[in-house]
Amino acid sequence: MRTRTAHRPAGTASSGPYPVHITPQDAGWAYCSLRVVQLPPGGTDTFATGDSEWIVLPLAGGADVSVDGQEFTLAGRESVFTSVSDFVYAPRDAEVTLRAPAGAGVRLALAGARCTRRLPARYRPAAGIPVELRGAGACSRQVNNFAAADTFEADRLIAVEVLTPGGNWSSYPPHKHDEFRAEQESELEEIYYFEIAGAGFGYQRVTPSGHGSGTDVLAEVRDGDVVLIPDGWHGPSIAGPGHDMYYLNVMAGPGAERAWLISDHPDHAWIRDNWRHQAVDPRLPLYRAPEVTPR
Repeated sequence: MRTRTAHRPAGTASSGPYPVHITPQDAGWAYCSLRVVQLPPGGTDTFATGDSEWIVLPLAGGADVSVDGQEFTLAGRESVFTSVSDFVYAPRDAEVTLRAPAGAGVRLALAGARCTRRLPARYRPAAGIPVELRGAGACSRQVNNFAAADTFEADRLIAVEVLTPGGNWSSYPPHKHDEFRAEQESELEEIYYFEIAGAGFGYQRVTPSGHGSGTDVLAEVRDGDVVLIPDGWHGPSIAGPGHDMYYLNVMAGPGAERAWLISDHPDHAWIRDNWRHQAVDPRLPLYRAPEVTPR
């Protein structure tokens, strides 16, 4: 079953072996893709990267990854709520094979973006991945900047993870990046992929900004849901009390500079100044990246 709405509840964006399979054609835009693949013990999946660059990111478990015969081993993690993960970057015009260990299954996110340059395949360990605490008070959240524009080289792809403790708001104040304004705002498509701890729920809001297609979403999101954001003020993302929320953000756009520049909603931008007088939620960080071991 497929749907072309912005909110894709779990199971409605599936295709073949992929519980989530978002392509630019399906989303109705030009760049961003996302797949989630669940492999049983010893299972494999092979795909061609085509005109896109990809990051292979473990969500639960580890895997072996082959990129045009170059072998990498991902240690992975127990879950997105327990640690950051290592990952593999695969360039365009390559063949990738994923292999689960013989004794355990694995769930992987494949974050992609159409691109021009063909960069080298490479592995990034979990150690040293920047973990940022953003906001304060009930707006406190954790951002794992594993493939942010200023932390990892790619041609167009930008990807980060956000963890919001139960009861908190993230993606707040509402912000947008749907038009190019030099040194102020990037034009970026964005995918949100959600996992919610403890079979919980959350809410995602997107309101029209006057640009693009007028995206307007008020969705209850649960484990495995996806929200597509081609334009609009997005936020807040609200975690239900007692249920921590995770989302993977996948972004890309047409700009000559790979950058994440945003504009805050003018009615709510003042919130950022108010954070100076509040403490960060003591539940954060949920975890930090391992220290880099000196050689």
